[in-house]
Amino acid sequence: MKTLMIYGATGYTGRMAAEHAKAQGLAVVIAGRNADRLAALGAQLDVPYRVFTADAQAAESLDGIDVLLNVAGPFAKTAEALMQACIKTGADYLDITAEINVYRLAERLGAQAAEAGVMLLPGVGWDVVPTDCLAMHVARRVQNPQSLRVALQVAGSMSRGSALSVGEIIGAGLLARVDGVLVATPEAQPRHFDFGDGPALCAPLSFGDLVTGWHSTGIANIAMFVHITGDAFPEGDLSQLPDGPNSEQREANPARAVAEVTGADGSVARSVIETVNGYSYTPTAAVEAARRVLGGDRRAGFETPGRVFGMGFAETIAGTTITDF
Repeated sequence: MKTLMIYGATGYTGRMAAEHAKAQGLAVVIAGRNADRLAALGAQLDVPYRVFTADAQAAESLDGIDVLLNVAGPFAKTAEALMQACIKTGADYLDITAEINVYRLAERLGAQAAEAGVMLLPGVGWDVVPTDCLAMHVARRVQNPQSLRVALQVAGSMSRGSALSVGEIIGAGLLARVDGVLVATPEAQPRHFDFGDGPALCAPLSFGDLVTGWHSTGIANIAMFVHITGDAFPEGDLSQLPDGPNSEQREANPARAVAEVTGADGSVARSVIETVNGYSYTPTAAVEAARRVLGGDRRAGFETPGRVFGMGFAETIAGTTITDF
């Protein structure tokens, strides 16, 4: 039986992913830096654990591992070392990042990974599974699609890990894909998108879809936006934030995204995807992606969820619907 390692398993999302993977009957090894927490979780789930840091020696800890799911953010601090470790050992790499620079890194390492027969598949959680599949879906609704605009709606409170990752996203600057090339767009302006309840003002922000959307749809012009509601965007000392929203808070805040595609004739198609809360969606989708990769759904090199699993993958997660407008 092939083996899945979940790195960062004692964190907020990592614990949910580990519990779900165990419940799905997968052969799981949990991993991370904190030996005491790993020992406790390993005993609870009756799974083995490995203690190591995401650094240049990480490959030494991947013996016997077929798929590595990295849930330890900020991913700017863990992704490169773990990708390189996977390329060295032959394990496929998955993560749940929203940080665009990690997608750009995976893209740059794609040829090296392909030569090693390894798949680099970032974004198997709410970022970017729903939006990647949605982009592919709406792109088919127009002839000769020319531009893609994607907006996320973030409702409810944010986990501490996500808040730290947001700092990495903001630090990447405002970017857009123009004629197939990522370019800085510091003057980008907010614009309105309709998630189903009327127009909502959304701010430009650089998410991974600027990379994945290009590979999944071939659309050369892509812009990303986000609509923050309530207390979703934290301020102050982020280290003092709670691990993440509880189950009641998650249930009260479903997640939505909208994608608009303009065709060569000027026609515009718009579709909205709604899922369970992103923090509930992510561990479920990530483990399902890992299960499929363990089962042979894989292609060496840099890949996107929509290309590997098909544009219907997002809707295989319970509670997900796509509505066309």
